[in-house]
Amino acid sequence: MSASETSSGGGTVEYIQHHLTNLCGGQCDPETHVGTGFWALHMDTVFFSVVIAVLIVTVSMRLGKRLTPGVPGGFQNFVESIIDFVSTQVKDTFPGHNPLIAPLALTIFVWVWLMNFMDLIPVDLLPQIAHWFGIEHLKVVPTTDLSTTFAMSLTVFALIVYYNIKVKGVVGYLKVFLFHPFGKFLVPVNIVMTLIEELAKPLSLGLRLFGNLFAGELVFLLIALIGGTLAVGLGALFWLPLQVILDLGWLIFHLLIITLQAFIFMVLTIVYLGMAHVEEEH
Repeated sequence: MSASETSSGGGTVEYIQHHLTNLCGGQCDPETHVGTGFWALHMDTVFFSVVIAVLIVTVSMRLGKRLTPGVPGGFQNFVESIIDFVSTQVKDTFPGHNPLIAPLALTIFVWVWLMNFMDLIPVDLLPQIAHWFGIEHLKVVPTTDLSTTFAMSLTVFALIVYYNIKVKGVVGYLKVFLFHPFGKFLVPVNIVMTLIEELAKPLSLGLRLFGNLFAGELVFLLIALIGGTLAVGLGALFWLPLQVILDLGWLIFHLLIITLQAFIFMVLTIVYLGMAHVEEEH
């Protein structure tokens, strides 16, 4: 359903709901297309996430084979500037040395940014193309799906737990829950407070990224409705230029948002993993 179809009776609410509904596979309700069981997969989220990941790997491999140490080309300079930027963040934020952290931070920043970038594609373009092939629902921005953001945040959380145990040992990690932050006389309170603190890490990572990108996509949908529901007859002379101006303005602003959100996710990952490496000293 495009914005123009909305003006012919589809309804504003239906238009927004249609664009916010994932292509569900497996245990899904045939009418609402909402998952009804554990084996419900958001096929569009999986597809675009994997395609972007394959794109990153392919470009990286091709660039690696064509590196020129003397006078690098424009694209190589661009990639090297990103690597230098991420390396600087790791050096400034992460204590000590761990060969995994910089590649992980670089992967997170680039992957999350490219997934966020899908939000800048016109909202009706890819869903309309999918409609021509008989696909009724297509949500093209993986980071507007909680499944994506929580999958990434839980992966980071698993690494946090792993390095806490590796650096501190099982007993040392348990001591953090027992004696932090109020000492040995308030063990029950310490357990509750530390548990909340630990669980807040994946929740904050996943919800922050999802909330900002979901809100951005919703704004694009509302702007698209200006041309679909209001630009009728002579009204198009006013509403369509307004839609173009609003769309361009929000696109420029949203470009800053998607970059900032990728940066925040990367930095928080570095910080949380850094905390797992140093807290054994306290």
